[in-house]
Order: sequence, then structure tokens, then C-alpha cells
Amino acid sequence: MKNLLLILLASVLATPVADDVYVKYIDKYSSIAVAEMRRTGVPASITLAQGLLESSAGQSVLAVQANNHFGIKCHADWKGKKMHRDDDTADECFRVYPTVEASFRDHSDFLRYRDRYKSLFELDPTDYKAWANGLSKAGYATDSKYAGKLIWIIEDYNLSRFDVDTQVPETTPEAVERPVEVKRVRVQEVYRFSLSRKVYEINGVPCVYAVEGDTYASLASARRLFEKELLRFNDLTEDRPLVAGELVYLKAKKNRAAKGAEKFIVGEEPVTLRDIAQRFGVKEAAIRRLNGLAADYRPNEGDTILLRRK
Repeated sequence: MKNLLLILLASVLATPVADDVYVKYIDKYSSIAVAEMRRTGVPASITLAQGLLESSAGQSVLAVQANNHFGIKCHADWKGKKMHRDDDTADECFRVYPTVEASFRDHSDFLRYRDRYKSLFELDPTDYKAWANGLSKAGYATDSKYAGKLIWIIEDYNLSRFDVDTQVPETTPEAVERPVEVKRVRVQEVYRFSLSRKVYEINGVPCVYAVEGDTYASLASARRLFEKELLRFNDLTEDRPLVAGELVYLKAKKNRAAKGAEKFIVGEEPVTLRDIAQRFGVKEAAIRRLNGLAADYRPNEGDTILLRRK
């Protein structure tokens, strides 16, 4: 009996507890999560909590064999190595990464460049509860308790501490505007047509949102522009009806998007290349040149559209 007790005790002591595994994971990867937050605006607490949950603290088969810490599946735009495993359905395709760091980077980009998750970047980056619920609502996972699990992990391990003291001093060369600000449509009032007409800026280019009754001709006249000039600013060669709420640029758009918006990944909702160009304040022709796209190209779900060179 004594020997049996000793064997059982030794077995218990030799088995690492979950807390120990989680703490080691946090110690090992928190610096990467913070670096990704600075680069993309995804809260470090969310990244760490998802990594812990999706990879079983780095011990899942996907994490060990594929360096995939976030359970990201292949999707149409994935060009790298693949691994097949049963998940929601049998034999599903998952991404394989050369390093764990590559998995963290792809996770950040996966959230940042897909329309499905764009609403997240309008949230307070320190509001981890809103981010967790937003991820669940956007369909990141099928588990109905996904948000609650993330929140529990963040609070149990005080991961929100990584969301606070992460600012790079503004005097250093590395200081850049946080992409969470870039992803929002940056709006500032510049001048007015009248007391009720505001002019905004996207990518540093002045623009207005059309109201009922607006035409390109009337907007051009109000700005003392030629109509064809205004059409050219908006990647059009001939006049067409304006819809209330449609974006109209008042000066030539730029040849590249704002820093922090390097690319756009086409989602389920159909879009044209001009739609993308208007959204980011970039000339359609510049996007075609950057991506080597033919004149008859039509975006398909999963396509990656570069908006600026890194």
C-alpha cells in the first residue's frame, strides 16, 4: 500500500497543472502578442486568450505539427502548406506555418483585413469583453460559449495588462499610428459647402457623402470643378446617378492607401475594384498596377488586393 501511494504521489507531481501550462504559454508568447497589437490594433489580451483556447496552450496537434495556434482554416486565399483534420466536419483543411510567429502574424491579418471583422476595429482596444463578443458574433468559432471562455481566460490570467502599457515612445523611429485608428474611416471637418454640408477626409483626400438630389454636375459646380474632372477623381469616365450616402472625392485620390491598410481581402459580399478604391481613397488604376490586374478583372471571395507596398 505504501508503495502504491508513493507511485500515485509521484504521478501527480509529474503531471503539470493547467495553470502552469497557461502561464508558460503567456510568458513565451506575450511579447509577440504585444508586437502584433502595435502593428495591427488587435488587443494582445484577445490574441493570447484565443491562442490559449484554440491551441490548448500550444499543446494541440495543430499547434505542435502545423504551428497553427488559432485554428485558422485554409480558405480560398491560402497559398501555403496545408494539414487536414476533422473539426466541424470531416477532413477539414487547416493552414500550416513555418513558425509560431507566422501564425500570430497571420491571425492578426486575418482579423484586420476581412470585412467580417471590420466592426471590431471600431471598438475600444482595451474593451476585451466587446472584442470577445464581437469575435463570437462575427462567427470566428461555432461554440456558443466562445466569448465567455475568452473573457474567463483574460480575467483569470489578467491578460488585459498587456493591452495597457504598450505604447512606443513617439520620439523613436518605430513610432507609428496604431492601425486601429487607420481602419476606422478617419473623419475630420475641413470646410463646408453650407452650414449643413460637411467635407471629410479619407486617406488625406477630401470627400463628401451624397445626399438626395446630388449629382456629379451639382457637386462639381459647388466646388468650381469641371464635371469630367470630378468624375475622374472618382474613377468614372461618364456621368451616372448618385445614391444618397455614396462617397464622392473632391480631389484626386492617392496612389496608395494609408499606412496600416496594406491590403484588402475580399469577403462574401460582392464588390468591384472601384468599390475598394473608393473605400480606401486610392486610385483604381494604381491598385490595378500594384496587383498586375487586367482591365476585365472582377474580385472573387478570398482574393487579396494589395493597397500599398510595405
